[in-house]
Amino acid sequence: MSPSMALRTPRRLFHAGVQPVSKNFRGRYVLKRVFMAADPGRARLRFAARAVLGIGLAVVVCGLAGHSLAGAVTGGLAALLALFTVTDATVRGQALTTALLPAVGLPVLAAAAGLHDHPVARDLVLLAVVGAGVYARRWGPRGHSLGVFAFMTFFVAQFLHATTGQLPELYAAVLLSLLTAAAVRFGLWCYERRLPPATVPAPPAGTGLARATTRQAVQAMAGAGFALVVGQLISGQRWYWAVGATWWIFVNTTSRGETLVRGFRRVLGTVIGIGLGLLVAVPLHGAPAPTAVLLAVCVFGIFYTAAVSYTWMMLWVTLLAELLYGLLGVLNPGLLALRFAETGVGAVGAVLAVLFVLPITTHAVTDAWIQRALRCVHACTAEAAARLAGVPGADPAVRVAELEQLLGRVRLSVGPLVHPLNPMPARKRRARHVLALLDDCAREMRGLVTVATDPEASHDARLTAACRRVEAAVEALTDGRDFAVADRPLAEEPALAHVHGLERALAELAAPLRTPTGSPLVGT
Repeated sequence: MSPSMALRTPRRLFHAGVQPVSKNFRGRYVLKRVFMAADPGRARLRFAARAVLGIGLAVVVCGLAGHSLAGAVTGGLAALLALFTVTDATVRGQALTTALLPAVGLPVLAAAAGLHDHPVARDLVLLAVVGAGVYARRWGPRGHSLGVFAFMTFFVAQFLHATTGQLPELYAAVLLSLLTAAAVRFGLWCYERRLPPATVPAPPAGTGLARATTRQAVQAMAGAGFALVVGQLISGQRWYWAVGATWWIFVNTTSRGETLVRGFRRVLGTVIGIGLGLLVAVPLHGAPAPTAVLLAVCVFGIFYTAAVSYTWMMLWVTLLAELLYGLLGVLNPGLLALRFAETGVGAVGAVLAVLFVLPITTHAVTDAWIQRALRCVHACTAEAAARLAGVPGADPAVRVAELEQLLGRVRLSVGPLVHPLNPMPARKRRARHVLALLDDCAREMRGLVTVATDPEASHDARLTAACRRVEAAVEALTDGRDFAVADRPLAEEPALAHVHGLERALAELAAPLRTPTGSPLVGT
């Protein structure tokens, strides 16, 4: 996943796990949060329904082309990845990324099949694919999509024990499925054309080992190396499960805190999925018709829950894998126990890597995203003031969309601190306070933009002064200086009311952001 999907994901979805919940009602709360979460414009519903249509058609096309079960599985996975991981901001960018997927996937598939009988070379190539796939995230959503596709192509070759003799069929299945998925996404059901381009914030910059993607690439290779070695000691055939677990734990995470929480959620989702598989997948014995229906349900569940709960998404992923093994005729309780063991090994590999190999602290990542969010508040205020002043081309709405995306990143980075298992209540309260105040900033900003875009709105000299005070407040916050908030009149125009609300929220942010030395907001 996010990640970083090209969904118009509602803001409240990022609050998953933030609010305190009574233990007696936690299970009910989780179910309600997953299935009753707000879905403005039914974005998640459309995302999931289109995935079922696109992947289902891809599998049907592979079947009509005469491909074997291995070809259909490969094609279905290619379509799933094309619909799930391609998250460029524009439809044109998404189409280009989709077109580039075979350029990285087919060579990796050939390497994986050709090295099947050469384990040492195969393992070294796999680690190189892991490192390159994570490092490619420095180039944004396109690099992320290509990196995921490359790794998963190698993974499916191990899943199916692909050989060089199968390559022509697998190549054809990948190309046919990508064409089918593209036809659905960009032709039959391209709802993104009716939406403004999504603003995707770039990751924190840096050079060399100071760049987060470089450090993560090294971490991922180290974690995958551990998972590969230990996974092979447990099973000479299913070791790739451990490497896959490590890989997906690193996806859409930056700090070690995010990675630790994601590892916990992956194991939890896998355990629940295994339990569900014992009740559903094993008794089916790979019966084609009910298995096909349940596979469609799993695809829908993966896409529908991805933006809300990683645990639930992993539940559906686990059940989908079990159903596929049922079709292949190898599913049994022992295989499910092995999957749990390999997933645990992969999670341990990821945890060890982020703790001891070039660790990236949650505090550093959160501070960087908060700084960017505050500067976006200033830029948005300036755009709104310019719009009210009649400056041609001033468009604060674009900045509001960027602010929403940045706040989503802040919530993701703070996630480890507000997790129910976090043992530091003081930092948890402080983090929640910061999130609440940033939400206040976003709410006031949306109100200001609504006023600014009203054709009857007019410029007020007091508004210019208020916007300058917001600029000074942001600079003081980011520089660690004190600042004062002007008295708010009893009656004022809506635009001024929103700007003064921004000032007040920024002033209140000073206390929780300026924590004592040695006690950062999120010191993990």
